[in-house]
Amino acid sequence: MDFEITNIDDYTLIKVLNDRLDTDIAPELKSEFIKVNAQGECNIVLDVSNCTYCDSSGLSAILVANRLCEDNSGTFILTGLQHEVEQIIRISMLHTVLTITRTVSEAIELLEEKEKL
Repeated sequence: MDFEITNIDDYTLIKVLNDRLDTDIAPELKSEFIKVNAQGECNIVLDVSNCTYCDSSGLSAILVANRLCEDNSGTFILTGLQHEVEQIIRISMLHTVLTITRTVSEAIELLEEKEKL
């Protein structure tokens, strides 16, 4: 499996273990997002700190997760962007629609702040 999935109280952390988020693993990642969402989880943190490459199918998977969370009044947070992946996110202007943090701990803090509101 190319992912490590950890269910925590108010969110699910999915860490991509592969260094490439591309057509080889993006469909499986989309399936995982759908499964997690179907189990009632509306907050997802996606850690891509191992990824040094992301293609359009990877971006599509990220957008699926964002939409699933938004549709259920939850939060999707993308974290751990390596320089190359961050460039793709910026070129595609996704940084304007996604919630992005540098680290998983920052993502967790952000979720905790949102829970307080």
